[in-house]
Amino acid sequence: QVQLVESGGGLVQAGGSLRLSCAASGRALSNYNMAWFRQAPGKEREFVAIVWQSYMKDYADSVKGRFAISRDNAKNTVYLQMNSLKPEDTAAYSCAAAGSVQAPHNQRDYKFWGQGTQVTVSS
Repeated sequence: QVQLVESGGGLVQAGGSLRLSCAASGRALSNYNMAWFRQAPGKEREFVAIVWQSYMKDYADSVKGRFAISRDNAKNTVYLQMNSLKPEDTAAYSCAAAGSVQAPHNQRDYKFWGQGTQVTVSS
């Protein structure tokens, strides 16, 4: 079992930046493919980005070119650098872990989840 704890959320103006962190404990991060999802009020949870165990990456179209996911296995931490933030990026952001992933955009593929961190972007 792996436990995940997110941090780094907050309130930022449109055009600003934030870096989210997801700290893993219990098992080594290297065992997992790691992703970020987000959920805005009244909306379904949606995929944001994934970094595979191979370090390959994939992003939702809505964040490509603005967000960057990375992992540091030595620190057991995954990051989400968010630049050029927009009000529509406002959501609770959660990290998720999976040993194997068939459909990275599908939240059901992920077994372990953090509690989430709130990101609010003001216009």
